[in-house]
Amino acid sequence: MTDINIPQGFTLRPATMDDIPACADLFNLWAEKEMGHRELTAEELRTEWSLDEFIPEEDTRIVFAPDGTLAAYIEVWTRRIPPVKPWIWGRVHPDYYSLGLGTELTEWAERFSLRVLDILPTDVRVTHELGVDSRAKEAHELFKNMGYSPIRSFYQMQIKMDESQPPAPRLPDDLVLKPFDPTRDLEAIYRADEDSFRDHYGFVEEPFEVGFPRFVHYMTKTENYDPSLWFIAYDGDEIAGLNICRPRSFEDNNMGWVSILGVRRAWRKRGLGLALLQHSFAEFYKRGKRRVGLGVDASNLTGALRLYEKAGMSVFSKFDKYEKEMRAGKEISVQSIEE
Repeated sequence: MTDINIPQGFTLRPATMDDIPACADLFNLWAEKEMGHRELTAEELRTEWSLDEFIPEEDTRIVFAPDGTLAAYIEVWTRRIPPVKPWIWGRVHPDYYSLGLGTELTEWAERFSLRVLDILPTDVRVTHELGVDSRAKEAHELFKNMGYSPIRSFYQMQIKMDESQPPAPRLPDDLVLKPFDPTRDLEAIYRADEDSFRDHYGFVEEPFEVGFPRFVHYMTKTENYDPSLWFIAYDGDEIAGLNICRPRSFEDNNMGWVSILGVRRAWRKRGLGLALLQHSFAEFYKRGKRRVGLGVDASNLTGALRLYEKAGMSVFSKFDKYEKEMRAGKEISVQSIEE
């Protein structure tokens, strides 16, 4: 760890599970300053750190100020299969901006992620990736100064239902919604989710034995899981589309959240996506939620952005993603599709 230069009197070490409360406090302090709202809870952070593919003692570094304040944090994800796009994510306490902590920790993450080159084919393109909310101006300057290039933006959108009840959904005639059974349906839902998004930007094929356990972990091993908010549309015995919702967004307890909205290619352009979305609006409305949000690729070519606008949603924030090429080669992630 001596290859990270920190100011005199500051200390550096990997994070452990015991650091979760302090790290969550740091993330929320940063988010309140840059975005005006919290970022996540300690339990949501625990869910993420509990994944088999993340080892805090190896994949993180944290910096403490002389008075013991947690001043900075960095993590890097290099264990996904295939690990062609190591993801770097960090936060610096607002009181310790301009000390070089963000640069030093990001450079450490870049060096650490070089480990993936040893396990990937030599002809595959590999990139560092990171991103941040568009309002975090200092972070954007840091990324650009470190040689990162913007590659994509993602919107957070919401609908406000204060004035009237949302319209009733209209499913295509041959499709039906069936109750979700967590003991029976998870694998079929995961496969339908993968099929729905395999032609979307950034998709990378991964082994089932890796992707499925992660899906189950993220979607069900969390305090923000409610199986009654999983809406699955069937055509006979086949899943045509799905809308998996969480009771609340990470940032706002009063906002319902559409986590996954997907329609398989054979059932697109029939109004199923809109019907699933409106069904979730109606359910949240019954539960007293007057705002519902979701995230979407701003350059999505499947018409998702237009669909959400048609449903009455509007953009309320933007997340910008950056990359830096680690090694040139063949790009194996999906880059674009035809509508």
